[in-house]
Amino acid sequence: MEKAEKIRKAYVEYVLDHGQPPASFYAFAKKLKMTEGELYEFYTSFEAIDMDLWVSFFEQARTNAENDPTYQGYSVREKLLAFYYTWVEVLKSNRSFVTYSYRKLAQPVAAKNPQELRPFKEAFNTYARDLMYEGRESQEIVARPYVSSRYPEAVWLNTLYILDFWVKDTSRNFELTDTAIEKTVNTAFDLMGRSLVDTVVDLAKFVYQNR
Repeated sequence: MEKAEKIRKAYVEYVLDHGQPPASFYAFAKKLKMTEGELYEFYTSFEAIDMDLWVSFFEQARTNAENDPTYQGYSVREKLLAFYYTWVEVLKSNRSFVTYSYRKLAQPVAAKNPQELRPFKEAFNTYARDLMYEGRESQEIVARPYVSSRYPEAVWLNTLYILDFWVKDTSRNFELTDTAIEKTVNTAFDLMGRSLVDTVVDLAKFVYQNR
């Protein structure tokens, strides 16, 4: 286990055992049998560990989804659905810590877009941009002036909405979250895909150019 992962694991265990972070970095380093200076080589604050944990949950979900043998054959819509379902499973296995960390954020996170999730957002947006590019190549997504560049941000806000929904979901095995994922992703791709408006615009262009 690499040191950063060992630090994150020890931090999560401490928080779950005590309901709060360690009293100081010195005390935490001592628990890890490290010097404070060694700990600072990886993280400069408990907040930084929190932020990195959100990224690690994302990376774990992305890796798990992409390692599924059927993933590469999916449409872009299906790939995003697979990611979200896998991400929720990762969050579920860490629910006690996730809800602890979530409560420290400005809520609802979909409206507040808290800075504490910025590294997670950067990692996710790289993934989303790759999906959007693939979607344009496969024509699942239509490139629209002034709008297409905002697609990754819209998908990010959808991610935050799913997080808000899941934390508060009390349904059996979080079944309502699965429904929310399906409905929000399908709506997003219906909006990003070719629509009646695009067809009308294409017809108008054709008529104008050939009058």
